[in-house]
Amino acid sequence: MDAKNYVETVLEDVKRRNPGETEFHNAVAEVLHSLTPVFEKRKDLMDAAILERIVEPERAISFRVPWMDDAGKIHVNRGFRVQFNGAIGPYKGGLRFHPSVNQSIIKFLGFEQIFKNSLTGLPMGGGKGGSDFDPKGKSDAEVMRFCQSFMTELYKHIGPDVDVPAGDIGVGGREIGYMYGMYRKLSNSSSQGVLTGKGLTYGGSLGRTPATGYGLLYFTSEMLADKGESFKGKTVAISGSGNVATYAIEKAQQMGAKVVTCSDSSGYIYCKDGVDLQAVKQIKEVERLRIKEYVNRCGGEYFEGCANIWDVKCDVALPCATQNELDLAAAQKLIQNGVKYVVEGANMPCSLDAMKAFQDAGVYFGPAKAANAGGVACSGLEMTQNALRLSWSFEEVDEKLQNIMKNIFKSAKKSAEEYGYKDNLVVGANIAGFMKVATAMMGQGLI
Repeated sequence: MDAKNYVETVLEDVKRRNPGETEFHNAVAEVLHSLTPVFEKRKDLMDAAILERIVEPERAISFRVPWMDDAGKIHVNRGFRVQFNGAIGPYKGGLRFHPSVNQSIIKFLGFEQIFKNSLTGLPMGGGKGGSDFDPKGKSDAEVMRFCQSFMTELYKHIGPDVDVPAGDIGVGGREIGYMYGMYRKLSNSSSQGVLTGKGLTYGGSLGRTPATGYGLLYFTSEMLADKGESFKGKTVAISGSGNVATYAIEKAQQMGAKVVTCSDSSGYIYCKDGVDLQAVKQIKEVERLRIKEYVNRCGGEYFEGCANIWDVKCDVALPCATQNELDLAAAQKLIQNGVKYVVEGANMPCSLDAMKAFQDAGVYFGPAKAANAGGVACSGLEMTQNALRLSWSFEEVDEKLQNIMKNIFKSAKKSAEEYGYKDNLVVGANIAGFMKVATAMMGQGLI
């Protein structure tokens, strides 16, 4: 069987064995199609069934999470943890609390995490987890009770040398703190390295909060420099107003760019003279209000819904909200308006056809598994600090983060060129991430 047929056979088998899991199918397709040139050179990887093994999680856990609200009513949510591949280190990946969470989404995120973690150069395998619980509108006491219930099952499956969860959408420092407290009680252990994203007083790392947003800008800055440009004077459109978007805005402004948009699930704002970041932080992080409140305080324009945010003319587009937020129609509008760089801050925010449209139009495209890796990279640095029982300064962590993101770019670019795909960072990142994991799997035998 030739390489192309091998890849297509594995992909069809994934679809057959995982019916209805569209998000997972798309993630697998995006990676596998990039790997065809690898198997043209490496028949031994085909003979070892590396693809068949890597698309199947090593372990998938599903469990119920009963909890009681402030009125005394009992609710039952579903919890998930997918430990996808541990060939290069303990499973590592976030926990997402959002109503959309299901097995397909967790598997898609966990599969992506394998290659993202590999690209960081740190010894971390790929995993992901979460629940269909929605923390929005819940009291602190309700969130605490849910997190404690969630951990009563999860703690059986995690540990510093086994699986190290972190935060994701709906899971921030508050939630991590509640879960760590319950883990410590249940395990009779203060193994701080079991969770990352912790508070600074109990093992957290300086620089972890802004790491994903900062890392995105460090990676994008390398892309710009590769074309002889910088952020200075560039107009940037950013979606989202959560952790990634907020710190992407902050670093973009520090680098001399003008950021003109941000959004939440209700709509987006457009500020032609640039977004006032401190106002956004006050509204979203402190008061937890909708982004439309920004216009009442600072001016600008507000638009209901987020579908048209990519109609805004910009040099650089950074989708930082959620998966599949930027479709083909949005991509075509950005291309029409002259966008030069599109870099993913969220996990696979661009649909596959949107991604292809950018590449066909010559837009320099940065995939999430490379550009979004700053958060997990800093989580890996937090694990190292926990293991060494020490704490690095913000400057030390930020310097290490910059170096990691630069190396991810170099690795993706080099792999793309090696296999004849110059400037195709999607192919380059997939191949670079895959080869490290595949080599480890080959070295460890058939397990």
